[in-house]
Amino acid sequence: MSMLTPPGMGGKKYRITGDRYPRMRRPRHRRRIVLTLVATACALGLAGWGTLQLIDVFGGRGSSAQASQDKQHCRDSGKTEAAQAKAAEEKMPAPGTLTVNVFNATPRSGLAKRTADELQKRGFKIGKVGNAPAAYDKKVKGTGVLLGPKAAQDPLKVLATQLAGAQQKSDDRKGDDLDLIIGDTFKDLTTRQNAAKSLALLTHPSPVPAADTKC
Repeated sequence: MSMLTPPGMGGKKYRITGDRYPRMRRPRHRRRIVLTLVATACALGLAGWGTLQLIDVFGGRGSSAQASQDKQHCRDSGKTEAAQAKAAEEKMPAPGTLTVNVFNATPRSGLAKRTADELQKRGFKIGKVGNAPAAYDKKVKGTGVLLGPKAAQDPLKVLATQLAGAQQKSDDRKGDDLDLIIGDTFKDLTTRQNAAKSLALLTHPSPVPAADTKC
């Protein structure tokens, strides 16, 4: 009889052999399920975050931020252009502040007087009128030469709106007067309409839009 059979009980005898006994372990498949769920949740979270980023870029927030930056750029550009235009307007002298001497360097008579009268009608002050000095008499091949002091570049630009193609030069004169010397190909001053347009562009330059942004 086996040691496991209680005394006094008959029946079939059982014998236990071997030296290993079953152990109670937690099933491993539960751990795998937990790890799988955690990994799936992380993957879904990353996918959702990436989707939100794409929506921001292509949907609304990215474009809204870019639009806001573009508007700010346009405002800054507009302020800069307005400041430049105002500076140009204040810098350029008005025709009424300029005194112009008109000299004729051609053999044709009467050009200096006629030209001086027209310039006066357009608002310029007239100084001397007569034949050109010896340095220029019969030596100006183009429409004319505009002379002024070295510091009078802007006044020369204003006077140049009245005679297209005239050459601008400066000398060491002490006064502020400008000289308009009529040359061989001179026919007449620039028309009043075209001269007014050139003068307007000179004193009120049009703003240049930014090249990289549509304002």
